[in-house]
Amino acid sequence: MNSILIIAHTPLASALKSAALHAFPDAASRVDVIDVLPDQSPESTLDAARQLLAMERSAGRAGTLVMSDVFGATPCNVAQKLAQSAGSTHVKCIAGASLPMLLRAITYWDTPLAEMAEKAVAGGSQGAMELV
Repeated sequence: MNSILIIAHTPLASALKSAALHAFPDAASRVDVIDVLPDQSPESTLDAARQLLAMERSAGRAGTLVMSDVFGATPCNVAQKLAQSAGSTHVKCIAGASLPMLLRAITYWDTPLAEMAEKAVAGGSQGAMELV
């Protein structure tokens, strides 16, 4: 089974996890977050992400889907560095984190990591629509 790591500008990562746990309370142990503070260095964020990834691997997780909020910003850059150092079979990164994306990822975390990432991105894009 896979895990999820959300790296986002504070307080988005924690808020997304909290909202997801409203629908999936049993997911708490498989969703980790890093809320990136305005003055936090990319290096310290990457160190924290590596520590969480190591914990997930020691817990026997097959892979980790890393979700970041904004492409090109520090959380996304950290996610990409994490994936480059861990290998694409163990870590997949996606940007544009949203609640629909996270809920879809949780729904598919028993699938292969690449499929989980694909389903999460689809959930994010399908979750955004003009209503009126």
